[in-house]
Amino acid sequence: MSVRGARYGLPVALIVEWGVVGCLMAEVRIPGAVLFAAEALVVGAAGFEGVVLWRLWLADRRAGAGRREAMGAALRTVVPEQVRRLLAHEVRGLHSLGLWVLRRRHAVPEGALALPYTGPQTATMYGLVFVAVVETVMLALLIPWPVVHAVSLVLDVYGVVLALALHAACVTRPHVVGADGALRIRYGVLFDLRVPAGAIAAARVERRYPEGWLRVDADGVLDLVVGGQTTVTVELVSPVPFVRPLGKRGWARTVRFHVDDPGGTVAALTRGRTGPSPSQDPPG
Repeated sequence: MSVRGARYGLPVALIVEWGVVGCLMAEVRIPGAVLFAAEALVVGAAGFEGVVLWRLWLADRRAGAGRREAMGAALRTVVPEQVRRLLAHEVRGLHSLGLWVLRRRHAVPEGALALPYTGPQTATMYGLVFVAVVETVMLALLIPWPVVHAVSLVLDVYGVVLALALHAACVTRPHVVGADGALRIRYGVLFDLRVPAGAIAAARVERRYPEGWLRVDADGVLDLVVGGQTTVTVELVSPVPFVRPLGKRGWARTVRFHVDDPGGTVAALTRGRTGPSPSQDPPG
């Protein structure tokens, strides 16, 4: 029963946590009581999960398993794949925050063109972080109970850090056009699609305003929306696979995404498709 409770408790808590972050990103005001209840749920679920993992780890160790083997078995038993992916997203987001502070970018090789896409969301993200900081200070002043005050403060500060990490991941992980014309489309740590140069049939500047954030229609048209818009459309010779943030897989025949410089992006993709192959010897 404890294992089953841990398997369902933590996913629910993480869904609540990401729901709160999503509401903040969508500029939805959350009442203080609801926010506190969500934070309490996350803390309780995390504590219960830790106890169950510790018991499973001890049982495997007593059965003769090594430390890493026992921990891996305990995690696979208790934590569903979707939750492991969410936790991995958070870890990579915090790593991106470090890259952002150091002014570095992730996986942009020499000779490749980095394509930022955070223009439409930067002001909104900073505004949300400011509101979250103000709310953190207000709750710290209003909550009279020391233990509740400490827990709320830690969770509120972590929420601010997580929001900054999400934006930092988008800044440090831009879209990339490789030297060979291949295209890598990303959204922070949540989405990563690689399109080989030979799979690109055409690219054009096309501004659209689809609903949602990441969606695929019945015809295989994938929209990766930033700030409520996409600015570049890439048509593919053949479908390419992609993975959603929680692990669900699909295929895309056309990709529409936002980039701050759509004209330069299309020009780079056109040069990559029409230029000479890197394997060719230079003339003469």
